[in-house]
Amino acid sequence: MKFDPVILSIPIFFFLIGVELVIDGIHKKKSGNSTYRLNDAFTNISCGIIDQTTGVFAKVLTVAAYAAVFSLFEFKTPWTIEPSWYAYVICFVAVDLAYYWSHRLSHQVNLFWTGHVVHHQSEDYNLSVALRQGAFQKMLMFWVYLPLAIIGFPPEWFLLSIGFNLLYQFWIHTEYVSKIGWFEWILNTPSHHRVHHGRNPKYIDKNHAGVFIIWDRFFGTFQEEEERPTYGITKPLETFNPVMAHVRPFTELYLETSRVPGIINKVRFLFAPPGWYPASMGGFQSAPEVKSTDGKYNKTLPLGVNIYLLVQYALVIGITATFLFGLDAYTSIGQGVFVAFILIQIFTIGSIFDQSNRGKLIEWFRIATLFIFAIWLGLVANQALIGGAVFSVGLTAAAWFAILIKRNEKFI
Repeated sequence: MKFDPVILSIPIFFFLIGVELVIDGIHKKKSGNSTYRLNDAFTNISCGIIDQTTGVFAKVLTVAAYAAVFSLFEFKTPWTIEPSWYAYVICFVAVDLAYYWSHRLSHQVNLFWTGHVVHHQSEDYNLSVALRQGAFQKMLMFWVYLPLAIIGFPPEWFLLSIGFNLLYQFWIHTEYVSKIGWFEWILNTPSHHRVHHGRNPKYIDKNHAGVFIIWDRFFGTFQEEEERPTYGITKPLETFNPVMAHVRPFTELYLETSRVPGIINKVRFLFAPPGWYPASMGGFQSAPEVKSTDGKYNKTLPLGVNIYLLVQYALVIGITATFLFGLDAYTSIGQGVFVAFILIQIFTIGSIFDQSNRGKLIEWFRIATLFIFAIWLGLVANQALIGGAVFSVGLTAAAWFAILIKRNEKFI
């Protein structure tokens, strides 16, 4: 596996989420409030899984494009960037500036927003939200970074810089760190990023920084945290299905574009800020004020079902780790099988969290895919040990699920 700081940090991410869960449990005992919900945390982490697994194929476009541009201009610039610690620091700062503009454009262009909105859909704010990334964002926004290739920063430097840029942003997704003095003037902090995730009108489209908050201060998009933000998007997602979290923004964009009259207006709508409509449709529509009666989307399942889903999800995380850490051991077709299996697993589990009317049928389908995947692992991928483990999980899941249905047929 090639060095990827994000993938290598996955165990640390889960450890820190565990630490925050302990802190959250103590806080809940004292105040009665919690920043975590199982269904929401599942969706957050699963969106990250979709991003990382499908990103294996997205990199064919994004990384290849950067490398191609770098090669094209490598010997055509009047300067040469020699390897040194200060040259890498300059590269890191340049990547962070490019990230700022990529992030800002993702909020201010309808088409680009479809890729980034996934990160903002959660109505909670905790470390699991940091893992909630949109799988399509890279493909929509990779072009913003191409000037760095023209300047002459090697692809390896770029990948390391963007990786560490994302790593930094993990810790700022928490409510358990307040303002931290003079750091607030230079660096992006939990306080600044809480503002960014707020759907309060004065917080929308503010604080786009990755590492250095100085970009927002300089370009006029900075907003201090005042009252506690209300998290989420102006039109709540209302599903815990991670696959639908990725699909729905595109279907909504298609439907809204269809409503806009005229080809020119349709094209303009795609590249206009969210809320823009032609005058014939009433013009720009500002974000609505947050109401005290606004509640979070939620579905309640019995404790036994939640435990069942949590154990099944542990398998998904294990398979995902096996895939990402052993990526080079599989062919392109094998990688595709892994990704398809993982998507099926999180789609079905998300459907049960949503209490889908077809939840039982969907879950039996998921269990069937466990057996199919186990057979493929043993006979095709030459992973008999892992295949046997998955097959055993399938048998256990089938028996456990049958018992749940018999004891409580209305849990879905």
